[in-house]
Amino acid sequence: MYKDITLELIVGFLALLITLKLLGKIQFSQITPFDFITGLVLGNLVSEGILDNTIGLKKILFCIIIWGLLIYCVELLTQKSRLLRSIFEGTPAILVHKGEILYQHLKKNHIDINQLQQMLRKQGYFSVFEAEYVILERDGQVSVAPKHNFGAPTKQDLKIPEQQVNLPFTLIMDGELNADTLRESGYDEEWLQNQLTKQNIKGYKEVFYAEWQEYRGLKIAKYN
Repeated sequence: MYKDITLELIVGFLALLITLKLLGKIQFSQITPFDFITGLVLGNLVSEGILDNTIGLKKILFCIIIWGLLIYCVELLTQKSRLLRSIFEGTPAILVHKGEILYQHLKKNHIDINQLQQMLRKQGYFSVFEAEYVILERDGQVSVAPKHNFGAPTKQDLKIPEQQVNLPFTLIMDGELNADTLRESGYDEEWLQNQLTKQNIKGYKEVFYAEWQEYRGLKIAKYN
């Protein structure tokens, strides 16, 4: 009995992992109501199959594969059809237009004024009247275009000289060298060893995290 449950858990876990990987990272970063439902169903398919002794491993895999294919087909269709995309994923809704609260749009999306205030506070705006436009996105979050007087100044507004943007490179993590990232940074291991020696570090095992960025140099966090 326990052997069968263990096998079903392992196979179910791997099947779910493969299915979610195939569906893509968008499932996690922008969860829509449809995505939420599909995730619940996939989880229930595995849990029901494990707890119900009358359901075998083949049936669990069959259900996951069929459900995964249905979701995959829906994703393909929504990429090609704007109408289907709006049906399955929803469409953004304007809640505040030119500083005016659109009550009918709030009502249509089942949002009251308290919820609107809460969503705005999470974006850093503590008054509804600080927003020129508020858009309710498909994932339930809001995007805010503030009124001129409440918008954060840009570097152009402050006349700060333009500087080149450089990405940081993680060279060491958990005491191990990331050789691929070191190569992408344009440096070699000899250079890195010299940098560590300058900071009295004998080896990678002493370093919890090390990051290189062009204008900041090498930043190191040692193990405590």
